[in-house]
Amino acid sequence: MPTPANTLRTIPLGGLGNIGRNMMLYEVNGESIAVDCGLMFPEDEHLGVDIIIPDFSYLREAKTDLKALFLTHGHEDHIGAAAYLLREFNIPVFCTKLTRGLVQVKLQEHHLANEVSIQSLDPGSDIDIGNFNIEFFQVSHSIPDSAGLIIRTDAGTVIHTGDFKIDHTPIMGQHTDLNRLAEVGNEGVVLLCADSTYAEIDGYTPSETLVAERLENAVANASGRIIMTTFASLISRIQIIIDAAIKFDKRIFVTGRSMEKNIQISRDLGYISAPDQVFMSRKEMRTYPSHKTIIICTGSQGEPNAALSRIARGNHQYIEIQEGDTVILSSNPVPGNEKSVSKNINMLFEAGADVIYNQIDNVHVRGHAAKEELKIIHRIIKPQNFVPIHGEFRHLVHHAQLAINLGMDPENVFVLEDGDVLEINEEYAEIAEHVATDYIYIDQFGNSEINETIIHERQKLADKGVLMITFFFNENTKSFEVPISISSYGFIQPEDEASIYEDIKTFSNTLLEDTKNTNIEQTQKTIEKKLSQYLFELTRRKPIVRAKILTQY
Repeated sequence: MPTPANTLRTIPLGGLGNIGRNMMLYEVNGESIAVDCGLMFPEDEHLGVDIIIPDFSYLREAKTDLKALFLTHGHEDHIGAAAYLLREFNIPVFCTKLTRGLVQVKLQEHHLANEVSIQSLDPGSDIDIGNFNIEFFQVSHSIPDSAGLIIRTDAGTVIHTGDFKIDHTPIMGQHTDLNRLAEVGNEGVVLLCADSTYAEIDGYTPSETLVAERLENAVANASGRIIMTTFASLISRIQIIIDAAIKFDKRIFVTGRSMEKNIQISRDLGYISAPDQVFMSRKEMRTYPSHKTIIICTGSQGEPNAALSRIARGNHQYIEIQEGDTVILSSNPVPGNEKSVSKNINMLFEAGADVIYNQIDNVHVRGHAAKEELKIIHRIIKPQNFVPIHGEFRHLVHHAQLAINLGMDPENVFVLEDGDVLEINEEYAEIAEHVATDYIYIDQFGNSEINETIIHERQKLADKGVLMITFFFNENTKSFEVPISISSYGFIQPEDEASIYEDIKTFSNTLLEDTKNTNIEQTQKTIEKKLSQYLFELTRRKPIVRAKILTQY
């Protein structure tokens, strides 16, 4: 059944039910815009996967005419997959100035810098694209130049908040524009899509000024070096440390590719204010007085190859923990990274550092709105319909319940899953269909997709190990001969190999003596099945078994 004219179709291609991979389509009368195109970092079971991106199948099938990509801010979970979309779809990109600078670096890495049009828009400005008029409005978040979108369509006005909080004393002066949201709310809003990341947290998110006080105090009281890590995109936090270094006559060394890149871009665009002399080279850092030295590095999430992780393990190329060092983790681990971060903290303590992290001091605040801030947004916008976005499923449910508690009709509150198609028009608001939104696994080294079957095979190899066995088939005698090689990985303890291999040879010989089938392919499958069963009886483990039969003439 064709979609009625002037129907708003809202289609999440990622970001609902998990943290990351944020991408939303808004479609009216056959034309659509995409809001954000982010990546998600893999879990431990995603072996060999570097990043996970949204599924563009719906767009490839030409079910909609994609007109443009709009980016709310420069965090990886909102821009990290943009290059993968833009190498397939020739569309313009619209975002704020800092986000533009961060995206351009990614396009350069993908050799797309000269092929994609990126236009920066200031909060308060708007642009017409196809059936849409899109206005940017300012929000407070943990990276400068964050914005939400006011999307006007023939089906009504949509407000997409992006990531936000309400900070009345932000470090870099970027408030969430409540006045503009109230104005649009009075005009009428058909749909609100709002950040749900901390919808289960009571109260308000603390101001960034609280962190500034704690970090300045740590810098002032440190007897030796300060080594600080935070998100490379948390520009306001970096500015706090720079200001403290200047105040207490210290100098800064920066290490970690993404940190170096983001600081340089932010300085070039005027988002970080710092004289050249506050930074020092690697050579200067090695001989500079410890009590005058601050090191800013990557690794806040326990990434194995990041600078702080290598420092914690003691294998960083030119930084090692020394007596008097204070390490500050000015961040919280995102879901899934808790073990890695905790491991680094323990190793840093073992190496002799004093470690400060959020559980023992207020050196980090969240970048997302808590319950009372979300209530403010709902009350001033007064949407006809509501979709909670950006969060794990429990976050979406908590946010939906908050809206209902504020008086919204439950029939107008939709907890969507990725791929659900919400249709809204004058007659109805309902989930009309579901489109494909698989995880797309990317190997960045080969810059290619990894099939999900391969991921599952890698998981089996990691969980169970593998045993490989090779036989000869004598073409002259039409018979199979004893195994010529047996090898295994991740299955047998070295000291047990000899005895178990002998058992395998004995079993295999008996099996082949009873085999009348000379079809090599069928015999390989039979050996794999029977040997797998035998190994389970022998060891109570079931490795992947692969048999290979070579023909001998």
